[in-house]
Amino acid sequence: MQVLIGQPFDLVKVRMQTGQYSSPFEAVTNTLKNEGASAFYKGTLAPLFGVGACVSIQFYGFYEAKRQILKRHPKQKDLTLAQFFEAGAVAGIVNTPVTAPVEQIRILLQVQSDNKNKLYRGPRDAIRKIVRSDGVAKGLFRGAFITLLREAQAYGMWFLSYEYMMRQAVRIQHKERKEISTPWLLLFGAGGGDILWLASYPLDVIKSRIQGDQFGPNSKYGGRIGSVVKEIAAKEGWRGFWRGIGPALVRAIPCSAATFTTVEYVLRWLG
Repeated sequence: MQVLIGQPFDLVKVRMQTGQYSSPFEAVTNTLKNEGASAFYKGTLAPLFGVGACVSIQFYGFYEAKRQILKRHPKQKDLTLAQFFEAGAVAGIVNTPVTAPVEQIRILLQVQSDNKNKLYRGPRDAIRKIVRSDGVAKGLFRGAFITLLREAQAYGMWFLSYEYMMRQAVRIQHKERKEISTPWLLLFGAGGGDILWLASYPLDVIKSRIQGDQFGPNSKYGGRIGSVVKEIAAKEGWRGFWRGIGPALVRAIPCSAATFTTVEYVLRWLG
């Protein structure tokens, strides 16, 4: 459900990030006109299979990191906010080996706008051609380092911001954590999702440029972060690093709200 709701927003975001369109309205109208409504679900198959694994790895990584931190500090009953960021960053890092190739395939399919001359006919075709031309490390895992940086920063802030809001609610409402009502859980989850993007968006723009690039001799950036940064700074200025932020923030609200609320209720059920 998270993928089906968020995919159209993500396609608009990626096409803006890679310089195809300058506004969400232009991206939506031109995509509808030239490719039809089904184009908003280009690249859906890869994240559809990968999102379950990613969420599972994220939360496993977070709670395992939390356990290890508390093991090092036996006098603590819970993590400090700084330690929440640390555990969240670990969750993002351990998630990177799954996220990097999944997003590489998704972005390549999303940036294709010519239905007649598609280079990749789908995820399997993309994987086969990429591995054949550039191998696994330089092909499927192109952009893995910038993905790791984004994941660490994004999920560090995601877990930190949600926990901060929850602790403030417990303090202000004079309630136990398990008594915080569903509307508040949804609100805090949505807020955490937007903070995630605000804290990491420039890294995501760089990642999209690298992963949306061509392979082989036609590659514009050669997988180099510096080349992307220099081009954006020279041609677009600081605004270029925030291109497409609107659709990302809108997409994050339902996805993050549902994720954190579900996790909160599962933890309450488990006791």
